Amino acid sequence: MDSVRSSRDAGRVKLPRAIKILVAGGFGAGKTTLVGAVSEITPLRTEETLTDRGIGVDDLSGVETKQTTTVAMDFGRITIGDDYRLYLFGTPGQERFWFLWDELALGAMGAVVLADTRRLADCFPSLDYFERRETPFIVAVNCFDGARRYDLDEVRLGLTLHPDIPIVLCDARERDSSKEVLITLVEHAMKVRLGMAAYRGTTTP
Repeated sequence: MDSVRSSRDAGRVKLPRAIKILVAGGFGAGKTTLVGAVSEITPLRTEETLTDRGIGVDDLSGVETKQTTTVAMDFGRITIGDDYRLYLFGTPGQERFWFLWDELALGAMGAVVLADTRRLADCFPSLDYFERRETPFIVAVNCFDGARRYDLDEVRLGLTLHPDIPIVLCDARERDSSKEVLITLVEHAMKVRLGMAAYRGTTTP
């Protein structure tokens, strides 16, 4: 029986017990909301009230009602069964805080890039960043109330996403919807890691 189990496990990349996931995207895309929706603990937030100092620096077009912003990170945790924990790190969206991304990205299995169709171009810095680092990522289109709905193929074309990169719809306010986003990311990241292991001729991560 052990030999059968070993042969079935050959070529697989085992899921680590502690999984670090980044939640990225543009300013106001819903990163803090998503982390808060799924976290089983009270999320750690580093939000500050928007002030006059942001005038001319932070672009509020499309998100004029936004009153706070993340200045360092959001942090949350999810436990899966008895064995696995997902640690969520929400990145700051404004360009002036991008210097924090390198520290937050260390050891991450993958990333969710939240897209807001009202400000779709805000995704590009996150997409470029994870592509350069070869970090597996997916795109989750956050469906804001009143925002125009687009077909996912249209969004993929607008973001020039590779066909292998998953893109999904979500409501970052809803726990189940946000959990589905994270499941999609973990499945995609494991597929990418398995492909890398096969390319290197090994079955270990």
